[in-house]
Amino acid sequence: MKLPIKHHSLTGRITAELMRQAFKNVKRHRGAAGIDKVSIGMFEANLDQNLAALMRDLKTGTFQPLPVRRVYLPKGQGRFRPLGIPAVRDRVAQDVLRQLLSPLFEPLFHCDSFGFRPRRNCHQALERVLELCQHGYTQVLDADIDQFFDNLLQSAMMQELRDVVADGNILNLVERFLRAGVLEQGIRKPTLRGTPQGGVLSPLLANIALNVLDWQLAEHGCHFVRYADDFVVLARSQEQLKEARALVERTLTPLGLTLSADKTTLTTFGQGFTFLGFEVSSRTVRMRAKAVEKLKTSVRELTRRCHNLDAQVVGKLNAVVRGVANYFATGFSRVANQFRTLDRWLRMRLRCMKRKRKSRRDNLRVRLKHLRRLGVVYLSDFLKRLRSKVPRFPPWGASTRGSPGARKGHAGK
Repeated sequence: MKLPIKHHSLTGRITAELMRQAFKNVKRHRGAAGIDKVSIGMFEANLDQNLAALMRDLKTGTFQPLPVRRVYLPKGQGRFRPLGIPAVRDRVAQDVLRQLLSPLFEPLFHCDSFGFRPRRNCHQALERVLELCQHGYTQVLDADIDQFFDNLLQSAMMQELRDVVADGNILNLVERFLRAGVLEQGIRKPTLRGTPQGGVLSPLLANIALNVLDWQLAEHGCHFVRYADDFVVLARSQEQLKEARALVERTLTPLGLTLSADKTTLTTFGQGFTFLGFEVSSRTVRMRAKAVEKLKTSVRELTRRCHNLDAQVVGKLNAVVRGVANYFATGFSRVANQFRTLDRWLRMRLRCMKRKRKSRRDNLRVRLKHLRRLGVVYLSDFLKRLRSKVPRFPPWGASTRGSPGARKGHAGK
C-alpha cells in the first residue's frame, strides 16, 4: 500500500466550475426531493444564485446539512432496506466533496476493489472472480457484513480521512454530513454511527473505510474481490480460507463491523455461490433466483389485467427488460435458457393483459408478430450481440497457464 500524502487547502479548490459540474452529476442521477421538498427542477430554476450561495457556505465553513428523508425499499421476503434521501442542495455539496476527495484516495485503493470507482464495474469484478477460480483458487468465503452502512464507526472513518486530508474545513463538512441525522415520520433521529445509504458521498466513504481490509488481506497473501461492502475471498485450501476469515473478523472489529453469521459461508467453486446478482459455479454463471423474482415483480406491476396494453406500458416494460438484459447478458454468463423461459412468461403476461383473461387459446389469437408490432422487446434479443464475441475466459474446467499474480499491479503476491 502506498503511504498517504497529507493534502492541504482543499477548500481553495472549490470553484464555480466545480459547483456546476456537481449539479450536473446530481441532475444526471435524478432522485426525489429531500425534507425541504425542493426538487432538482426547482433548484435549477434559480441555479446561479443557489450555487453561489452554496459555494459561499462551503468555503466559509457555515454550511449545515439538513437531515435526510428516510424511506424503505423492499428487499424481498418481507424485509426492507433503509434509504436516506438528502436535500438537493446537500447532494450537490456532497458531490463537491466527492470530486475533491476521490482523486486523493483513488491511488491508495487496491486494484481488486471495483465498487463505485472510475472505469470499474460489477462485470469486471465478476471476471476477476472467474479468473482467480480458474487459476486454482476454488475455495470461497462468501462474506456478508452485517448492516454495514448502519454500523460503521464514524470515528474510524474520520481517522482514515485525517490520514490523508489536512484541511479542517473539509473534514468538518464530512463529519456534519455523517451526523446530520434522519427524519422519519416527522421525528428527527441522530446518526451517531454509520453513513446513510443513498448519499452521494456514502460509496466513497465505504471504500475509504474498507480499504484497510483490502490491504490487510493483500499483505497476508489472500486473494479477494470486493464491490463496496460485498466481497469474496478465494483460496486454494479450506485451511487458508479459515485463516482469511479470522483475519477479516479481526480487521472489521475496530471499524465496528461484524460478519453476518447467517449469510457468511465457506463454500467452493464447484458448490457455487452468489455474487453481485449472479449465481457463480464451476458449471455456469447465471441469474440468481432473487434477480429473477425481482424482474417478475416489476413485470407484474406493469402488466395488470385491469390496465390496457398501450405504447406507454410497452415503453416502461421495455425499459425494465433492457436494464436486466444489459446487466446479465455478458460474455461470461450462461443465461440463454433463463432468458427464453422468462420471455415465454412475459408473453403470457402480455396476452393476459390484452385479452383480460388467461387462456391457452390466446396464444393463437395474440401472435408473437402482433406483440412485435407493438414494439415489445425480449431478453433473448440481447443475446444476439454476444454470439459473435469471443468469451474472455475459456470453458469451465479448461486448463490455463500463468498465475493471478502475473496481472500487473496485483497486490498480495
